[in-house]
Amino acid sequence: MSRFALPPEDVLRARERLVLDHFHDEVAQDWDATLATFPHPHYELIAQMVVHDGDAEVRDYYRDTRTAFPDQNHEIIALRHSHDAVIVEFWLTGTHLGPLGKIPPTGSAHRTRMTAYFVFDDAENLVSERIYFDQLTILKQLIDGLDKTSPKDLVTLLGALRGALTMSAGAPDPRLVDTTPPTFDD
Repeated sequence: MSRFALPPEDVLRARERLVLDHFHDEVAQDWDATLATFPHPHYELIAQMVVHDGDAEVRDYYRDTRTAFPDQNHEIIALRHSHDAVIVEFWLTGTHLGPLGKIPPTGSAHRTRMTAYFVFDDAENLVSERIYFDQLTILKQLIDGLDKTSPKDLVTLLGALRGALTMSAGAPDPRLVDTTPPTFDD
């Protein structure tokens, strides 16, 4: 299909329904239902340059993020269609009650604006959820709630900053770096 042509309305509606079900199942923490929206689960977190590929890696991602933010939720702002994707702008919300990687829990809430591309193949299978967001926006909100005059909170602040630096020290996933520019011959 040409990149200039949208699929028929029934295809767009089916994609949209699948994406909305995916969001709903994530909030409900029904991982089997969420994973069933993909033939092969695949998440790309662009801010971290990390890929979670396959059932086990994606389940680990769900476990880790819901340990950190057990009340994680999505507030959809807008939903758009392209020739091969559903693009969703949303607020991600949650309260930091467990470790987020190497960042200790701060007890603070965050509300972060994000965009997710739900990419479909030619057979209308969801092949990837590609998420764009600003990590510093989340970190700032998580540490803003700490009392900078409290020794206990200062230890948490130091741990959060050290954890964020440690988590950002890894090499980016080559699948997100080694890209090929498209051709624009048509």
